[in-house]
Amino acid sequence: MTDAINLAEKLATFDQHWSPRTIALFNGHDVMVVKVQGEFTWHSHPDTDDFFFVLEGELVIELRDRTINLKAGEMFIVPKGVEHRPVAQYEAHLLLIEPTGTPNTGDRETAAERQIIATHRQGNSA
Repeated sequence: MTDAINLAEKLATFDQHWSPRTIALFNGHDVMVVKVQGEFTWHSHPDTDDFFFVLEGELVIELRDRTINLKAGEMFIVPKGVEHRPVAQYEAHLLLIEPTGTPNTGDRETAAERQIIATHRQGNSA
């Protein structure tokens, strides 16, 4: 059993945008927090869905056929293989969950390096 994880405290440890920080490992998945602002690149994940939960601010997820508008407390899951682009006019804070090792751009060569700011393990992590 580990201690509670305070998301606001973890977010306060960095200022970079679009650079997710792993705060826990959960059944082979990274639980991450990220600060976002501006436009991210159009991309897709061929092997996994993409989970977004807005903690603070607002996020727009552009899809090729529609736009999803999210406010604090709302979430959206982009199905695997669907091209999308997250956009935040002002800084927003997100919680992300994805399989460990998933590149944030869908391409290992252009992905941000994954940074870990906690070593909490939950569930059946290996």
